[in-house]
Amino acid sequence: MPDPVIVDIPHKLGKEGARARLAKGVGKIGSMIPGGGAVQERWEGDTLHFTVTAMGQSVASRLDLHETRVHAEVDLPPMLALFANKIREKLQKEAPKLLE
Repeated sequence: MPDPVIVDIPHKLGKEGARARLAKGVGKIGSMIPGGGAVQERWEGDTLHFTVTAMGQSVASRLDLHETRVHAEVDLPPMLALFANKIREKLQKEAPKLLE
């Protein structure tokens, strides 16, 4: 399995503020993955686990909340690993908007 796409997103919201913003915006994450679509989500403590269905593939991801950053990891299936750099760039650009 390819290495996950890892992005750290800084914020000044604290954990609870970041959780509230992510809860409202997690549905938008599907649009950040090429061919993205449906998003399934669940919280475990301070970690949001979600799966995006993209191009017939399931992309499992998680966001770990910290006081001053969100640590994102996206596990790409081999077929989508070719898009790892584009996905990383898109996440770095678009993910901070989820915390606005």
